[in-house]
Amino acid sequence: MLMREKVAFITGAAGEVGQALIKQLAARRKGRILSLDLRPLPPELDALVTHVQGSILDKTLLERLVTEYEMEEIYHLAALLSTRAEFSPNAAHRVNVTGTMTLLELAAEQSEWRKEPVRFMFPSSIAAFGLPDLRTKLDYAHVREWEWNTPRTMYGCNKLYCEMLGQYFSNHYRQLAAEQPVMLDFRSVRFPGLISAFTVPSGGTSDYGPEMLHAAAQGKPYACFVREDVRIPFMAMPDAVKALLDLAAAPRESLRRQVYNVTSFSLSAAEFREYVLRYFPEAQITFQPDVRRQSIVDSWPADLDDSAARRDWGWKPDYDVERAFADYLVPNISKRYQNAAQPA
Repeated sequence: MLMREKVAFITGAAGEVGQALIKQLAARRKGRILSLDLRPLPPELDALVTHVQGSILDKTLLERLVTEYEMEEIYHLAALLSTRAEFSPNAAHRVNVTGTMTLLELAAEQSEWRKEPVRFMFPSSIAAFGLPDLRTKLDYAHVREWEWNTPRTMYGCNKLYCEMLGQYFSNHYRQLAAEQPVMLDFRSVRFPGLISAFTVPSGGTSDYGPEMLHAAAQGKPYACFVREDVRIPFMAMPDAVKALLDLAAAPRESLRRQVYNVTSFSLSAAEFREYVLRYFPEAQITFQPDVRRQSIVDSWPADLDDSAARRDWGWKPDYDVERAFADYLVPNISKRYQNAAQPA
């Protein structure tokens, strides 16, 4: 049998989650990490991965990679985010759905070839939910995984459908075949709004929070695109990576679900502004709601019920709101822009 090098494969590796994941996965994993993105990685990550620039939609490229590597784990992060997806729904469907379908088929084939399941990690989103009005949002303060799965954005529809595709390939693929194939091992986490200290926000509808921080650290005024009273859950980026890696490491027999909510803290936009002002008292933050983006955020839960993740695989965030700001966000974001301001 042809011997191929065993790898963990990360798509969308140059994004916010991808860059943080590479660092943590490299610290945990002894074998090689293979990454894919349309963009190059920052130079400081070059030594940690074998990076390929290319598209998740390039089947020829993926077929070539399969001939060279045996993919033990796949972390499928590549996606067109929520705000951009609303402006380009066809492109979003191609990237978010067709790209995921292609990779699930690849993982299914790899599982059969290996005679062992490929672990397929899929980061989903709070956008998979869709509450109909603010009264319902108030009544259902902590939403469980199976409640209000009626997204109102293309991105949310894509994520919800891909969760279902993953469960199909994991549980029912080729169910009419004479011989039952070895199934892939699909696992998904539904993230709240993610906040990174090391990468700039890149088009998510929850990015008003991190945008406040990055603008304040640069001394720039910021007009927030949602109302002061809007509330959604957030999570510091290290906890997002921790959630992915902890779920990936959990024994399969302990998991009662394949899609799990995870969260850390919930803030209104006004409360987020108050935290920013605590550390950047001169920050100029105003509120100029954008009707379309506001309506999207209004449809998302004020908080998530992550009790299933806590029960099944011991999920617990390291960063509550106080520690997220004091120990992670403010020091690192401040340092980023202080270094940028220094003359070369």
